[in-house]
Amino acid sequence: MNVWTHQSRSVYIRRAGPLGGDAQAADLRFDSEGRVPIKIGGVEMRATFKSKVYTDRPDYADFDAPRKFEAIKSIIAKRLTQYPNAICSYSGGSDSDIMLHLIETVRKIFNLPPVQYCFFNTGLEMTATKRHVREMEELYGVKITTHRPKKNIIQATREYGLPFVSKIMSSGLEGVQKKNIPLTIADEYAGAEDKSAKRAELKARYPGCETTINFLCGCNSKGEPRPDIQLVINSSKYMLDFIKENPIPFKVSNKCCDYCKKQVAHRAQKSFDMVITGERRDEGGMRSVPRKDNTSLCFSETADGKYRLRPLYYVSDADKRWYKDYYGIRYSDAYEVYGLTRTGCCGCSISAKAVDDLEKIRPFEPNLVKAAWNVFGDSYRYRQQYNEYKAVRQVNERAAGQLDLFDLAAI
Repeated sequence: MNVWTHQSRSVYIRRAGPLGGDAQAADLRFDSEGRVPIKIGGVEMRATFKSKVYTDRPDYADFDAPRKFEAIKSIIAKRLTQYPNAICSYSGGSDSDIMLHLIETVRKIFNLPPVQYCFFNTGLEMTATKRHVREMEELYGVKITTHRPKKNIIQATREYGLPFVSKIMSSGLEGVQKKNIPLTIADEYAGAEDKSAKRAELKARYPGCETTINFLCGCNSKGEPRPDIQLVINSSKYMLDFIKENPIPFKVSNKCCDYCKKQVAHRAQKSFDMVITGERRDEGGMRSVPRKDNTSLCFSETADGKYRLRPLYYVSDADKRWYKDYYGIRYSDAYEVYGLTRTGCCGCSISAKAVDDLEKIRPFEPNLVKAAWNVFGDSYRYRQQYNEYKAVRQVNERAAGQLDLFDLAAI
């Protein structure tokens, strides 16, 4: 089965006939309930996919770039007027540069009080990023305070483990390792006729491990199969089989993010009424997961009574390019000279592009690249091994005409 094109919300596939005859075509179109009726060989199949584009969104989310940014400026002005005691996380990345320009433009127009900016230094940062932070202070006449963790990235990864593939995957695998739960429980669950009963039996056998059981078995707390959500091991295709055949040679954890970013941010932000951050839905991952009220993702009240403003949440990559070009914004050398398209935590092994990005950094900051490999090298190598394993499995399945429908949805 070969995937050959897609248009709008349709995906077209072509599959050779069982005897090598005329190709059969299947047109995957989402209906009003998010289902896809598929006919292959005269047999109708249905699969349910979750769209990445949600309908419950503010009107300005679909404006063209000039009008969208004017709407965002009005939102920033309104919220800074309501909550002037505000702090903004500044990473030195491209999203932060756009956000800093927006905030300072609005402040000057409306003569609003200064915003406190903060930069979190994990202990493994590019010189280009740190230099850019100082340059932005001078350009905008603001103070960007650097905050450091009690445990830097080297200490946190040595003590707790390395991130692998994603924060969710890392957390799940950390549970498997710490609680010593055998991977074979997934086979038990898969082979059980009464899956709810099997889930209950596993809960009794491994008390206090429900999240890990669900992660391995691909189910919810009721024992209902949930194989296609982000919270299960096979959200990364073939991962369970890969780990069975190639046991993980290092401790896995996502706690480095908690110690080097989240805890530091919490301490820095605790005396402020409003926290401003630069998350965008287009970045994907958990940032793109809808909540009860999608519109609240731009502005919301937190459990501790503070307010969180995400002015860039509905800004697309194309919107960013327009804003950069229109206002002549210069990103840090990490983008403009090294050629990176995203910075984030330097060298973090959650990024699929980490190794490639390090090679772009190497000519300019070789010692930083060496340090990143010393910290995350085991995770880099294991991910490469997984990628090779996955590629072989996919080739074999395509040869056998077993391309998964969810592979098609991801195209």
